[in-house]
Amino acid sequence: MTDIIHRPRRLRVNQLVRDMVAETTLKIDGMIQPYFVCEGKAIKNEIPSMPGIYRESPDSLLKSIADDFELGIKRVMLFGVPDKKDAAASSALGENAVVNVAVKALKDKFGENLFVVADVCLCAYTDSGHCGIVANGKVDNDKTLPVLRQMAVDLAKSGCDCIAPSDMMDGRVGEIRNGLDDEGFTDTIIMAYSAKYASAYYGPFRDAVDSAPHEGDRRGYQMDYRNRREALKEIALDIDEAADIIMIKPALAYLDVISQARAMFELPIAAYNVSGEYSMVKLMAREGYADEQQLVLENMTAITRAGADIILTYHLRDILKQGWLGG
Repeated sequence: MTDIIHRPRRLRVNQLVRDMVAETTLKIDGMIQPYFVCEGKAIKNEIPSMPGIYRESPDSLLKSIADDFELGIKRVMLFGVPDKKDAAASSALGENAVVNVAVKALKDKFGENLFVVADVCLCAYTDSGHCGIVANGKVDNDKTLPVLRQMAVDLAKSGCDCIAPSDMMDGRVGEIRNGLDDEGFTDTIIMAYSAKYASAYYGPFRDAVDSAPHEGDRRGYQMDYRNRREALKEIALDIDEAADIIMIKPALAYLDVISQARAMFELPIAAYNVSGEYSMVKLMAREGYADEQQLVLENMTAITRAGADIILTYHLRDILKQGWLGG
């Protein structure tokens, strides 16, 4: 016999023991499924770069979410894909804006049984593809704020439970909070994309909503991936402006940011498991390089272990449909 006293392997001997001592547990109640809503009727087109994810007209979306609701999806995130784009992002505003139409239909059908989040950003609605109003060749921060405010108010009027500003304009959380409060929507939640990095992982999403900038890039407002302290400053500013939930995006390449934010801030932390992260898993599984279930659960666990309370992930439907978390 050897004189080994400490044997950590004892607690890894079988699945019953491993489950008993597991430090991290995934919770479906903390996951949100994103959807893309386009104009028209009876439309459901798969996005080539995101297998299993679709652009859907409001009527089709209603049916899809009804099916997903039966699976157990009770929290959804909506992104708009309008037919028309212009310099003022006018198709993002008003009761006939495509996301507002979808939100109203969903709330009419499900009421408080479905938690509806909507993205607030102008990139899908501007003819420049930028997240703000372009003036004199630059994204004008202060000219963008009133548009974001009105977009948020219109969404709240449609019944949206949670506003998720992803534009990364300075001061936008405070502007949106004031706008919501002034219109009587004091209970509407703001889930701020507080640390949104200028990332190469967004490619499939930009394909989905046709939102790639026509000129330049977004590094002048989205964060530099070399920076972590800056993210903590951005988060602190959003908290000061009355964000209810803070978000870090992308998730997997920024687990250190999630972890440090968890250590410093008490608000719920969301992490966005973005389109590129999703598509990489799908491609690896398709080519037989890895087991899809194991990849998904490992990724979700890593994000949770880092400190995220909420995960926005395109994998949620598969997790539930395939029973990957067990009974």
